[in-house]
Amino acid sequence: MVKNTRNDLFEISPQIEGLTELCKEHSSIDPTQYGRYDVKRGLRDINGHGVLAGLTEISEVVASKTVDGRTVPCRGKLYYRGIDIEDIVRGFLSENRFGFEETAYLLLFGELPTRSRLAEFRGLLSRYRSLPTNFVRDIIMKAPSFDMMNTLARSILTLYAYDEKASDTSLPNVLRQCLEMIALFPQLAVYGYQAYVHAQDSSASFFIHAPKPELSTAENILHMLRIDNRYTPLEARILDLALVLHAEHGGGNNSAFTTHVVASSGTDAYSVIAAALGSLKGPKHGGANIKVMRMFEDMKREVKDWEDEDEIADYLHRLLNRQAFDRAGLIYGMGHAVYSLSDPRAEIFKRFVKRLSEEKGMEKEYALYARVERLAPQAIGRERKTYKGVCANIDFYSGFVYHMLGLPMELFTPVFAMARIAGWSAHLMEERINAGKIIRPAYKSIAPHRKYVALADRSEP
Repeated sequence: MVKNTRNDLFEISPQIEGLTELCKEHSSIDPTQYGRYDVKRGLRDINGHGVLAGLTEISEVVASKTVDGRTVPCRGKLYYRGIDIEDIVRGFLSENRFGFEETAYLLLFGELPTRSRLAEFRGLLSRYRSLPTNFVRDIIMKAPSFDMMNTLARSILTLYAYDEKASDTSLPNVLRQCLEMIALFPQLAVYGYQAYVHAQDSSASFFIHAPKPELSTAENILHMLRIDNRYTPLEARILDLALVLHAEHGGGNNSAFTTHVVASSGTDAYSVIAAALGSLKGPKHGGANIKVMRMFEDMKREVKDWEDEDEIADYLHRLLNRQAFDRAGLIYGMGHAVYSLSDPRAEIFKRFVKRLSEEKGMEKEYALYARVERLAPQAIGRERKTYKGVCANIDFYSGFVYHMLGLPMELFTPVFAMARIAGWSAHLMEERINAGKIIRPAYKSIAPHRKYVALADRSEP
């Protein structure tokens, strides 16, 4: 992290505390007002369904169906360009291929690539895996950050300065910029992490491995991250699967919607993707798997017998009653804004988690996860009296998988970004192609009108 000699700047002084209270006093809105004006908070209705704000052909999230005129929950489905994600995964796995590049092509161009077009696309990505001269030294190493999402966003914004056509928003140029960012995200994040580790401990080995053109995106991530460049075929396959499952999730998720909102202003591609990164960085979006990991670390300390379901259930009870972990009253990794019966991504992912746990000798940890996945919906049903189904989401297992792969926690959310940049790029292109009005939803002011008071007439508090 960058050293700053002005440490006093970061102290929360009594003045700042007082100004914060003033801000709260004049910015806190009575929750009943939202109901009075029929405001859909979070752009969701009273049942949690998203307000229809746009149209997309990129992906579809399905969690309910209509039966006898009634909307009822169903097992979750996810479609990329109209193709079931389960069929996509089954397709490339059955042929023993990596799937992320094929998935990125599908999301961007709307059709599955032929063998020759897939080879051309992989070659194009390989060509773009080249950072500007001295970029690592001058940008990444000069100001290392403890947060790799911050490093990613800063690096993407800085690439603007190295692009002779940075502000050109024509479709061919935006596509070129998107392909470059898809290719470079792994390097920017991994190199940023290496710089951070070295900045924290100058005795630690500092190494930068260049990506190899013949390797897939998943293989290159492991190749660049590990000092000996080594990884097993299963490790690379599971990381590739994680990238495929995280690549896209409908136009209404926070970062995809951010992409559309910022792109609709007509700004450049780098600014759009930096904004999407800022959205994904939030713990309510891309950082959720870190919360899951930390919750399980606490659970493994508190629960003495990982096979005792009564002891596990008691811990879950304490979680929900704000008596354990961070006392937020949540079981992280359980439940989803859209899915209720099942998250198809989690369903696919967990089939491979057990295999990896066996390779890594972590079967006991996997068994604990499986027990919590089974017991948590029961606990939530009892404590919350909820009628809505609760299922494990993809974050429930993804952190555990990244941990088994030896990925540092600082890279958990950036790995999500390395995948989702494919979806963001598709949404950016879609917004450019269908360019219309700038996205500008309405906000109603409920502040009373007041008279201006001259400075001399204002009373001191």
